Amino acid sequence: MLLSALLVSSAWPAGAAPASSVHIFQGRIQGTAIDGAIIFRGIPFAQPPLGSWRWRAPRPPLSWSGQRSASSAAAACMQQDFGWNAPDAAHDSEDCLYLDVRTPSLHPRRALPVMVWVHGGGNRAGSARGVVDSGITRRGVVLVALQYRLGVFGFLSHPALTRESAAGAAGNFALLDQIAALRWVQANIAAFGGDPGNVTLFGHSSGAEDIGLLLVSPLARGLFTRAIEESGTPGFGLPPRTLAANEAIGRQLAAAEAVGDDARGLRALRARDAASLLAAAAALQAPGLPDQSYLWLQSVIDGRVIPRQPQALLRAGLANPAALIVGSNVRELTVPDGRLDAFLRQAFGVRAERARLLYHFARADAIPPPDALLGSLSEQLSADVLFKCPAVHLAALRAAAGQSVWQYQVSDIDPEREFGHAAELPSVLDDQPLGSAGAAPGVSLQAYWVQFARSGDPNADALPRWPRFEAQQHNYLDFTAQGPRLRRDLRAAPCALLERI
Repeated sequence: MLLSALLVSSAWPAGAAPASSVHIFQGRIQGTAIDGAIIFRGIPFAQPPLGSWRWRAPRPPLSWSGQRSASSAAAACMQQDFGWNAPDAAHDSEDCLYLDVRTPSLHPRRALPVMVWVHGGGNRAGSARGVVDSGITRRGVVLVALQYRLGVFGFLSHPALTRESAAGAAGNFALLDQIAALRWVQANIAAFGGDPGNVTLFGHSSGAEDIGLLLVSPLARGLFTRAIEESGTPGFGLPPRTLAANEAIGRQLAAAEAVGDDARGLRALRARDAASLLAAAAALQAPGLPDQSYLWLQSVIDGRVIPRQPQALLRAGLANPAALIVGSNVRELTVPDGRLDAFLRQAFGVRAERARLLYHFARADAIPPPDALLGSLSEQLSADVLFKCPAVHLAALRAAAGQSVWQYQVSDIDPEREFGHAAELPSVLDDQPLGSAGAAPGVSLQAYWVQFARSGDPNADALPRWPRFEAQQHNYLDFTAQGPRLRRDLRAAPCALLERI
């Protein structure tokens, strides 16, 4: 990686540095040249959603005079501290609608593909922090990392919010933030050397879920051309939530804050301190969820941003026709052992007894031994229900609609570290090779991802072949410790018992 950086840096004469100032529609900004790239941090793509603008659609950003420094990262969006996100929680704010850009050249010979990262974190935590430190731009792409309102600030519905909306819809403000950021990209990315006609969304976990929802949102059509969903799908394997059900969560918040669910109560909630709302939101619950930490992962059919169930929109061929890569890791999350039986029954419903046979889980007190590759029963159930089978069903719906789709699985388990959710990220953002235990050199997901961003097809002469997922032939590429292996019908038996995306 150091050698690559030195080679790219040598493109400039000795002692010279690339110009790092650009003019966007808001004004001029000054970035920082480093490691053969130019980085711009903390660019506002919308006005701060503060005060009376809390729980409203984002407004276009304001302009400025003179030159604005873009050398410092913006605050993360408001979030609780769950441990893993401590740096973000320590520097959070409602004033968080900013994005970062990294480009290898402001004036390339030909406009470069654009890759827009949507971060994960359960739609309740995380940020764009550090993403533009990735060297992915050495492969000739412009990288954008965006932020969006989280948790109660990004996904709340409330009866008064619905009434004040001209569309009679509320609850997907975070998705509206992402759409606003993509509109900003369309208007400005050419100034950074990017091609607004070639934009690929890629993201992990809830970021991948949100990308899946943007695929079916009529408001996002025309804003991107390709999509990569890593360990997340439009529904995350959960049944969608109605607007009325999401309004009921808003009523819970109003009751916790001792205000009504009318316009006066909404004004009172907008006047509340953000930290107190964040604390009150920790006790909110949605009935029927296997884990309340998934509260903001359950997609909301608000009638505007998401007009109908994502699965119905995909089946009707009404989704964005963007080419798609979708997949997950062989192991992802876990289910507490004491909840395995309830999780299985809730996920498989009337087919629960057939599922028990597949998993060799005859009784709640008789947990089978772990599988060497798939892991414990807890890991198998979680991965199948929330990740693998939703990805298979999503790919099948896209293929049936005549769209190009490729599926993958990462099963190159690193014995030196814990393997599970987010294990693919070093291969995507840091170019870490997979399959190095095989006879051939390892290959990174980054290589496939960038080729896909360039051409709409992840295949290139230097990479092992990756056939498309077809309606009648469910191909996927398994990134094993010995290298990529072409396989078919990922988890066919349990997935036949599940239908959600």
